[in-house]
Amino acid sequence: MAAVLWDYEEPLRVEEVEVDEPGPGEVLVRIAVAGICHTDEHVITGDLPLPVPMVLGHEGAGVVAAVGEGVQGVAVGDRVVLSWLPECQECVPCRHGWTGMCETTKKAAEKGTLWRGRQGVHRQGEELHVMSLVGAFAQYALVPAGGVVPVPEDIPLELAALIGCSATTGYGAVAHAGKMPAGVRVAVIGVGGVGQSVVMAARMQGAERIIAVDRSPERLEEAKRHGATDVVQAGAQDPLQAILDLTDGYGVDQAFEVVGTPDTIAQAFNALRPGGTAVVVGVSPPHLDVSLNAFTFPSQQKTLTGTWYGGGVLADDAPRLFEAHRQGTFDLGALAGPTFKLEEINEAFDAMRQGRAGRPLLRISDDR
Repeated sequence: MAAVLWDYEEPLRVEEVEVDEPGPGEVLVRIAVAGICHTDEHVITGDLPLPVPMVLGHEGAGVVAAVGEGVQGVAVGDRVVLSWLPECQECVPCRHGWTGMCETTKKAAEKGTLWRGRQGVHRQGEELHVMSLVGAFAQYALVPAGGVVPVPEDIPLELAALIGCSATTGYGAVAHAGKMPAGVRVAVIGVGGVGQSVVMAARMQGAERIIAVDRSPERLEEAKRHGATDVVQAGAQDPLQAILDLTDGYGVDQAFEVVGTPDTIAQAFNALRPGGTAVVVGVSPPHLDVSLNAFTFPSQQKTLTGTWYGGGVLADDAPRLFEAHRQGTFDLGALAGPTFKLEEINEAFDAMRQGRAGRPLLRISDDR
């Protein structure tokens, strides 16, 4: 069974599909839990125009069901979290250490295929595309061996699934892209699943002040529990002016945009003090542009940058986050929201669209 998007703006349909056995360098994973992300929503709306029909889902964890020829490091029965940004180790970016820009993965993701150009998932003879080399909204996912990371026995799979996207992206935005030093003042614009992770990571890094901005009062209350020192409800007040008022008109040292719109990207940049850094984490539709005052760049020496998957490598960041969860400094459990069955996937998306706190999760198998 898998949740298939047959055309943009349509509800997902849960249907019987066939999944190939793993080929060389591939792993078949029985999915236990998958998370609902706004990037999946961008595919449904067509703002992220990936090919359809497609099995959505890029955040998940499960148990290895079979391995292909040459696979090392994991075996049948191992508990794993999936990465939607595996490294081929062969393209120019990978050879230079820019693994987040892997060209092999990028091309396959754009075409909705595996590395070798095949889908690996079918329905009644018709090939189905898969999202980001994962396709986690399914009972089984066929993925590259480089796209699985072992999960320790003491970490439940419903928490490990969050490492697959939201937790790692938010943590990496702070630790890698922002390179946040201790004692800084921070604004986090958008505190959904990834934004909450940014708040937690900023607290871990020793931020002095964390200003959370969102339209949802429920999410803002959650951000306060995770370490935000101040909250700003967008819509009820002007976010930029509120941030400036909270920083004596000076601005924050670092701002993290976790929405993905031109307006919020501009807000993040304009909320900076001179010399500050804004990190764009949110995924915008590819046809949109951002308007900023050009004179600000040389006159105030601000930096605007972006991050893809937090700018790290899941195999390195996952153990750090597992340990932080054990120590209580990064509470994965606090990120988890309501749980749905695979057959309830459209209800899960509705919960996300309504701005409820916590990441909606799909419980797909009984594996723990």
